[in-house]
Amino acid sequence: MSIAFGVHAVEAALKKSVVSELWLDERQKPNQRLNNLLDLANRGQVKIVRRPREALDQLAQGERHQGVLAYLTEQAAAAVKQEDLMSLLDELDHPPFLLVLDGVTDPHNLGACLRSANAAGVDAVIVPKDNAVGMTPVVRKVACGAAEVTPFYQVTNLARTLRELQQAGVWLIGAAGEADDNIYQADLKGPLALVMGAEGKGMRRLTREHCDLLVKIPMVGTVESLNVSVATGVCLFEALRQRRA
Repeated sequence: MSIAFGVHAVEAALKKSVVSELWLDERQKPNQRLNNLLDLANRGQVKIVRRPREALDQLAQGERHQGVLAYLTEQAAAAVKQEDLMSLLDELDHPPFLLVLDGVTDPHNLGACLRSANAAGVDAVIVPKDNAVGMTPVVRKVACGAAEVTPFYQVTNLARTLRELQQAGVWLIGAAGEADDNIYQADLKGPLALVMGAEGKGMRRLTREHCDLLVKIPMVGTVESLNVSVATGVCLFEALRQRRA
């Protein structure tokens, strides 16, 4: 069974009615945030259990849980999509705005990318099933509620998915440090999928070859690259700026 921990992630799950049981640190003192969670749980008729902090520590595997942990329903696990991405595109009433993450393995990075994607209005985040992190409790916590509301697709063959997106009229723009064009020169206003590479290695060769255009983030300091979640945020919000202009 899936779990979520941390105030924001648990609050989002409660609001989506995908919590089966709410665990609280038995030593936690009443406060406004806790009272809000209790109110949501009571309204949703969610079972509330007080447990020793050590029990929450064990389930959270050393991550900071803020004294709050939730067991999620099967409905929450089903929110992680598989191969029905094209159905989503058919339902949109605006040009698609997608984020593709090619092999991000750090759950903190994926959570941060989900949070930025939600804030920028991304319609879906797409990742490969293999050699990449999925929807873990740490991802949910770092995403601060975005994991519960942003469509998340794990695909078995990323290259095939990219081809299907191109056939559907989606322009694939990949971020690569060696690109000639920078992100501010690219047209990001139409049907768009921003493609970001993994930590350190960047995009795989096949993924890179499927991109219609490669762009870079211009940098003037001495560092050669940005963390993938930071680079994703820069690219997403430049796209948002253009799309709202």
